[in-house]
Amino acid sequence: MKVIATTAELRAALKSERQQGKSVGLVPTMGYLHVGHMALVHEAKRACDITVVSIFVNPTQFGPNEDLAAYPRDMKGDLAKLEAEGVDYVFTPEVAEIYRPGAHTIVDNPLLSRILIGKIRPGHFRGVTTVVTKLFNIVQPDHAFFGEKDYQQLTIIRRMVADLDMPIEITGVATVREHDGLACSSRNAMLRPEDRKASVVLAKSLAKAEEMVAQGQRSVPAIRNAVRAVLETEKRGIVESVDIRDAETLDPVSGKFKQPVVVLLTVRFGKVRLIDQQVIG
Repeated sequence: MKVIATTAELRAALKSERQQGKSVGLVPTMGYLHVGHMALVHEAKRACDITVVSIFVNPTQFGPNEDLAAYPRDMKGDLAKLEAEGVDYVFTPEVAEIYRPGAHTIVDNPLLSRILIGKIRPGHFRGVTTVVTKLFNIVQPDHAFFGEKDYQQLTIIRRMVADLDMPIEITGVATVREHDGLACSSRNAMLRPEDRKASVVLAKSLAKAEEMVAQGQRSVPAIRNAVRAVLETEKRGIVESVDIRDAETLDPVSGKFKQPVVVLLTVRFGKVRLIDQQVIG
């Protein structure tokens, strides 16, 4: 496994791999890796000859009052996990390598980036699409792998790749959950013990939505109200949003749905914001 910190060195190394006819898969991360990230790595290794994992805590996707400084980091542990998985290259750039002085160009989806999480975190997805575009340009992967837990992010990236004619196949990988159902996330480590215990309410509320659909319920208001009711049984959580959207486009859905929809949750425990999702129908 080679750990590379500069764009020039990584491009040179990957050029050599491509000249041998090898396909390249990219797993973009912000580090503090968990089993969910490893699922992305496993899929990349299965689908591609060469696997590249980037570790970069992207400052442009954090708002002025958000937790950039507090975001968990463990480079030594991350590198050990990736080496054990047989990753070929790890890209670990500094901020100045990604955002050089005088750089002002951004990539944005003015529709999808301003709804749902984008409404709660203005500018967040603009930072995501900009940095992902830069990583795509640096690595030039054939495939890139993202978790379905960050469902809006995955949808936006798929739309970006289609809109900008990027020759990259985007693969969504199913959400990996902890033993009690909580979706794996680097932010889980920031939860206080009592909040960690309470956070399983997200998975319980999604299970309620699945149960209702299995029983034939197709009413968006009924499912939304039931999901919110389950979430509100846990007083430690502050429910920021419960949304039900078209699973492919994220368009609003009202009344009774016929197509698959996605239930999207945002719940805050103390200063830690958790998200989760489930496609139903």
